Amino acid sequence: MSVPERIADAITGHTRIVLVVLLLLTAFVGAGVPSVDDDSSLSQFESESDEAKALERIDENFTSEQRENTTSVQLIVRGDNVLEKESLVSSLELQQEIRADESINSTLVENQSITGVENIVAISAIRSERAAERNETGVQGQQRQADGNNTTDAGDGATRAQPSLDEQIAALEDLSDEEYERLLERTLSGESAADNIAIAFMPTSYEPGSTQADTRMTSITQSTASDGAGGMGGGAISDEIIDSQLEIRELAETQDQEYLVFGGGVITDEINRSMGDSLAIVGPLAMLFVVVALVLAYRDLLDILLGVVGIVAVLVWTFGFMGWADIAFNQMFVAVPVLLIGLSIDYAIHVFMRHREQREADGTGGTVRGSMTIALGGVGAALVWVTATTVIGFLSNLVSPIGPIREFGVVSSVGIVAALIVFGALIPAAKIEIDEFLESRGYDRRKRAFGTGGGRFSDVLTVGSTAARRIPLAVLVIVVLLTAGGAYGATQVDTSFQQEDFLAESPPAWTENLPGGMAPGEYHAKDDLEFVNQHFQREDSQAQLLVEGDVDDDEFLTKINETRTDAAGDDGIAYTLATGEANIQDPLSTMERAARQNESFNESFTAADTDDDGVPDENVSALYDQLYEVNGEAASQVLHRTDGGEYQSARMIVAVKGNATASETTSEMRTLAGDLEEGSDDRWSAIATGDPIVSHIVEQDLLDTVLESLVITLVAVFLFLTAAYWLTGASASLGAITLLPVAFSVSWILGTMYLIGMPFNVLTGMITSLTVGLGVAYSIHISERYRLELERQRNVWSALRTTVTGTGGALLGSAATTVGGFGTLAFAILPALRQFGIITGLTITYAFLASVVVLPTLLVVWTRYFGPDVSFDTSGARSETATASDGGTVSEQGDSE
Repeated sequence: MSVPERIADAITGHTRIVLVVLLLLTAFVGAGVPSVDDDSSLSQFESESDEAKALERIDENFTSEQRENTTSVQLIVRGDNVLEKESLVSSLELQQEIRADESINSTLVENQSITGVENIVAISAIRSERAAERNETGVQGQQRQADGNNTTDAGDGATRAQPSLDEQIAALEDLSDEEYERLLERTLSGESAADNIAIAFMPTSYEPGSTQADTRMTSITQSTASDGAGGMGGGAISDEIIDSQLEIRELAETQDQEYLVFGGGVITDEINRSMGDSLAIVGPLAMLFVVVALVLAYRDLLDILLGVVGIVAVLVWTFGFMGWADIAFNQMFVAVPVLLIGLSIDYAIHVFMRHREQREADGTGGTVRGSMTIALGGVGAALVWVTATTVIGFLSNLVSPIGPIREFGVVSSVGIVAALIVFGALIPAAKIEIDEFLESRGYDRRKRAFGTGGGRFSDVLTVGSTAARRIPLAVLVIVVLLTAGGAYGATQVDTSFQQEDFLAESPPAWTENLPGGMAPGEYHAKDDLEFVNQHFQREDSQAQLLVEGDVDDDEFLTKINETRTDAAGDDGIAYTLATGEANIQDPLSTMERAARQNESFNESFTAADTDDDGVPDENVSALYDQLYEVNGEAASQVLHRTDGGEYQSARMIVAVKGNATASETTSEMRTLAGDLEEGSDDRWSAIATGDPIVSHIVEQDLLDTVLESLVITLVAVFLFLTAAYWLTGASASLGAITLLPVAFSVSWILGTMYLIGMPFNVLTGMITSLTVGLGVAYSIHISERYRLELERQRNVWSALRTTVTGTGGALLGSAATTVGGFGTLAFAILPALRQFGIITGLTITYAFLASVVVLPTLLVVWTRYFGPDVSFDTSGARSETATASDGGTVSEQGDSE
C-alpha cells in the first residue's frame, strides 16, 4: 500500500476522531480572526532603498515648513468670486467653528495651525491699522509693506502673536469696500512669491493682484506626534485624524459656500469604505454565482453545503493565522480569499467527483467509506503535489524587499496548506459520516460525476484531445505565436503605482437600487484629487535633492542656481505658482529672500557676489552663518549644520505638479542630481529623493519581485515535479511538460494586461502568483490522470479522452465556478479591486484552456518521444472511449490521479 493510500485509510477509518481534532483546531486558530487589523497605507510598501534612506536623513537633519509629525488638510472654497469680503469673513467664521469643535481642535498644532488668504488679508488689515495708530502717536519706524504680515507663516523670525479670529473678522468688516479692494490687491500682488505666501493659496490660473477668483485654499495642520501617523504620503493615518478630518468636512458641508476638504484622513476613509462597500456588493453576488455553479456541477444540496463549509473553514484558518501572527490586512490580501476559494473549489470538486466515479464503478456493492478511501488514495497524491507546488510559488515572494509582499506569500501558503487539510481530511470525514447516516435510513447518495456521462459537456471537453490527434502542429504553432506576443506585451505593461488606483469613483446609478446593507456610500476623493492637482500644489507632492559634502564650497551656490534654472524649465515637473515662478526652495533662494528682508544680510550677500551674477561665489560659509543669525528657522530648512558649526548637507525642495507621474519625477530629479554632481570633483554628492521618487522605487521593486519570484517559482516547481515524477516511476521529463502550459498562461495574461491597458499595480502584480498557483494545479491534475490512464489503457487516445472528460470535467466545474464567482469583482467600487476581478477571471480561463486544450498536445508529443511504449491506434481508442463514456471501465480508475 502506497503512502497516500495509507493516509487515506487512516482518515476514512477514524472519521470521528478526524472531525473532532480538526474542528477543535479550527476553533483555536479561528480565535485569531478578531485580532486581524487593516492597513491601507501605501508607505508600508516602501523598501530600504538609498532614496528612502536619504529621505530619512532629511527628516532627521532638516526642519520643514510642514513641520515634523504633522499632516495637512486642504480646505478649498469654490464659487463665483471667493475673494469677496463676505466670502473671506465666512471662511474665518468656519475656522471658529473648527476651533470650537474639541475633537478637531485637539489635533491641531499649537501655532499657525490654520492659514489661508482670509487670515493673511485680515492680519494685514490689523497691522496696517496698528501702524497708522503708531504714526499718529509719533512712534517712529518704517512700516513694512502690507504683505509683510506673511512673516508669521514665512519664517522670518518674527515673534508677533497672531490676532484672534474675532479680531480678524472685525478688521475685515470694518474696512470699506475701497479699502478692502486696495488691501486685497496689495496682498495678492505676487510681485515676489518668495515674500508673499498668500499667492501660494491661490490657484495656478489666478492673475496676481486681481480681486476675482473662483477658488482659493486654506491649509489646516494637524499633529500626529501622539500616534505616529503620517500624511498623505506617509505612514498609516490614525483613527483620531481620520475622524477629525471627516468632522471638518461635515462642518464645511453646513456652510453657505461650497467647500472641498482634501487630506490623508479623508483619502484613507474612502479607501477603507470602498473596500468594505465593494465586498458588501461583490460578496453576495459571488456567493450566489458560486452556489448556482456548484448546483450545476454537484446537483446535490448536501455536497454544495459541505463545499461551502469547507471554504469557510479554510478562510477561518487563514485569517486566524493572520490574527495570531499580527499580520495586517492590506490591499494585497484581497487576492488571498480569491486564491483560496478558487483552490478550495478545485480541491472539493476533485475529491467529490473522484468519490462519485468510484461509487459508480463499485456499483451497489460499494460502500461510502470504501469508495472514499480509494478516491482519496488516488486523488490525494495529486492534491499534495498541487499544494506543494503552489506553496513553492507563493513562498518565492520571500525574496521581495517589500514587507507586505513577503507577508502575502506566507499567508497564502498557510491558506493553501489549510485547504489541503480541510478538503483532504475534514470534509471527506464529514461526508462519510453524513452519507452513511443517510444511506442507513434509505437515502441513495450515489451521483454521477460531472462530465463523465457523455453529452454536450463531454463533446466540449474533448476539443483538446481531438486537436492533439488531428492538428497537433497547428496547436503548437498558435501557442508559440501567442506566447511570443504575450512576452512582448509583458515588457510594455504599465507599472505605475498611483494613489488614484485605490480611490473609488462615484458608484454607478444601479447601486442606488440595492438593499440598504449593500448600497455603497458617496465618494468624492478621486474627483477632489483631480481638482487639487489641476489648481493647487498638493501638500504631499514634493521631490528633493539631498546634497552631502562641501556644501559651503564657493562654487556650490553657482551649481545650485544652474540646477534650479533647469528644474524650473517649461517642460519640467516643477509646480508653477500663479506668479509664473516655479515653487522651489534651496539655500540660494532662502538667502535671496533674507537679503530682501534684512539690510545687513543684503550687504553681505552682495559683497560675496564678485562677478555680479546674483550668486555669491566667496565667503559662502560665513554667509551661511549670518543666514542662521538672521533667520535660523528658514536656514535649517535647507542647510544642515552640526553642533560644531560645520555644514554637512543641503537640500533643494521642488514642488511637483500634481499630474506628474512618479516615473517622470524620478527621471527628471535624477537628471538634476547628476547635473549638480557634474564638475564637483567629488566635493559633494547629490541624490534624488522624496515621496514620489520613493514610490517609483516601490514600483520597480514590485516589478523586480514579480520577475524574481516568477523565475524562482518556475525553476523550483520544475525541480519538484521532475523529482516527483521520477520518484514515482514516471519520466522526469513529464514534469517539464506539465509546467509548460503554466509558463504559456503567464505570458498570455501579461500580454492581455498590455492590450487592455491595465496597469501592473500592487494588486494586479500578484496575478503571476495566481496564474502559477492555479495553473500548476490544473496541469498536475491532467498530467497525473493521463499518466495513470495510459498505464491502464495502453492507448494514447483513449487515455487522453478519459482524462479530459473525467478530470477535465472537474476542472471545468472548478474553473467556471471560480471565474464567475470572482468575475463579480468587476462590480466592485474600488478600481484596483475591479481590475483584479477582471484579470483574475482571465487568468483562470487561460490556466484552464492551457490545461485542457494545449496540454493534451504536449502530452501526446511527450508520449511519442519520451513516454512508455503504448499504442497510437485510433480504432482501439474509439472502442476504449466508448466503453469509458458509459461508465463500463471506470472501476479501474479509482487508483488514478
